Amino acid sequence: MSRRGRAAALPDVPHQRPMPLVHDGLVVSHRDQQGRVRDYDFGTFPAPEPWQRSLAVLFAAKCAPGGGWDSVETSEASWYLVRPFGEFVSELKAAPLDVDRLSAAHWHAWRLSLPPNSNGYSKYAAVAGLLQHDERLARPVREAMAKRFAWTPGREEAYTPSEFTAIRVAARRTFRAALLRIRENTERLEAWRAGRIEPGSSDWLLGEALDVLPRTGDVPVYDRRRTVRQRYRTALVGGSAPYTWGRLYLSRKESAALAVLIVAEFGLNATTLSEMPVPKALASTAEVGMPVYRLRLEKRRRAGHRGRFESRNVTDSGADSSGRVITEALEATAHARALVGQLDADVDRLLIWRQTTPHDGQGYRRAVRIGPFGLGVDELAGGAWARSVGLRGSPLRRLRKTVNVLHRREPGQNSQDTHDSIYVVGEPQAQQAAVPIIADGALEAVDAARRTVFTARLTPEAGEAGDRQTVTAGCAGWENSPFSPAGQGCAASFLLCTACPNARVTPAHHPRLAYLLNALEHLRGVVEPGIWQADWADAHARLTDLRGRLGEPVWQAAREAVTASDRTVIDQLLQGDFDL
Repeated sequence: MSRRGRAAALPDVPHQRPMPLVHDGLVVSHRDQQGRVRDYDFGTFPAPEPWQRSLAVLFAAKCAPGGGWDSVETSEASWYLVRPFGEFVSELKAAPLDVDRLSAAHWHAWRLSLPPNSNGYSKYAAVAGLLQHDERLARPVREAMAKRFAWTPGREEAYTPSEFTAIRVAARRTFRAALLRIRENTERLEAWRAGRIEPGSSDWLLGEALDVLPRTGDVPVYDRRRTVRQRYRTALVGGSAPYTWGRLYLSRKESAALAVLIVAEFGLNATTLSEMPVPKALASTAEVGMPVYRLRLEKRRRAGHRGRFESRNVTDSGADSSGRVITEALEATAHARALVGQLDADVDRLLIWRQTTPHDGQGYRRAVRIGPFGLGVDELAGGAWARSVGLRGSPLRRLRKTVNVLHRREPGQNSQDTHDSIYVVGEPQAQQAAVPIIADGALEAVDAARRTVFTARLTPEAGEAGDRQTVTAGCAGWENSPFSPAGQGCAASFLLCTACPNARVTPAHHPRLAYLLNALEHLRGVVEPGIWQADWADAHARLTDLRGRLGEPVWQAAREAVTASDRTVIDQLLQGDFDL
């Protein structure tokens, strides 16, 4: 398996192409692959009628199968981004009547009206991306659209280690309490169904109420008032959520806490996690007490079928393993998933929670509801949970960045380029962590350069007085060698003379060095590559550097001047006769 997982298998059920797009005059109906439908009435668009029709046609093409917008979330977001452009056009004194009348001056005016931030950039890119599909758009306008929209993005930094730990602890505390509550009441329900509770007792009434809960989504209540029936109030200890439906189901905030734990473990984004199907344990792994779950993930913004779908295997090998949170999530959502499966057999989601009220979470445009249950997680739910535990703002996005940049240190459903340029480069903690690595790399590069670059000094016809002669060069500092302790004399191999600043190479040494380079090149073909690299490669590189400095004519003359004495001395050097 690659570090980013392998491509997931195709679903067993045949793919159903979304229903054809309905484009009726100025109304565009978008039905996505999830079966969700949104209608967009361009007759209400704040723009001249020709613009309304042109934008409706362009919008319809993007919503059509294969047009690029695969989900209603994308089309709805684009609707709100394009709408301000219609308002801008309608307010111009000499407004262009349609796309073909739009000029570069109009486009520059629209550009200047936008704030230099991410919101302005999103509007600019959305409108440009839509209008460029109209063949009537003039070339000067297209060229104007190609110019860069300069803006300063808000920097979203990863959590510090202490912040990351605090968030995980808070989420674990919230979810753990809910899990223990559901586990305890599940055991009571099983005991009641098994007849292990005395009939007529308070525990028996509680079991009877719990038996209704998995089948209806609520304990026995009066239909109109939706209050707990008098018979069960004492056994249920009140009528609030934790003592009624909360006995077997997660609330929206508790589901958000579970999502925080999963994101903190795997670095998934909220949309991918919300739409993740129920993980299945691989065959025979659960029987040995170490289940291996396969997570099926979809990245809808990634092009191409194989790039969009991915699977990861995670193992529950104990309390500290990454798969333990999946085991606990399956346990906490078991009753909710069973009931939702009865209401809609096509639903396959891990994150399911019970609505506290009929309007719980309805303000979020991506909300998916089936009966009294909500599916998935969103930033609003993450923010609501965060506020309930004294934190500021939803932690889901920053957690994803923290995990992928600082903990996993690899792309999480992104390309390597996107991971590096968007997530890593601007992260202060990643920059700080890179300092010693860069320093070590620089030192290693310097050391490698010193090993492979000719360092001895080239001198004129004769060496200086007092120089000692070695096998390969003259030596002006035998007592102060960089390769031996000071004052003890040089004990290094004569091959290192070409890497020593104390060495002096005169023309008299050129023939011997030329013969040494030639001998090393022959040696390279007969020894093992590992031995060559360790013992001879650096000396070969330094002599190659020397040949380049002297020039080919001088080097060729040196090769022709090699004497029998030079050959004998170099052969002895290579055979180790001069080693201490």
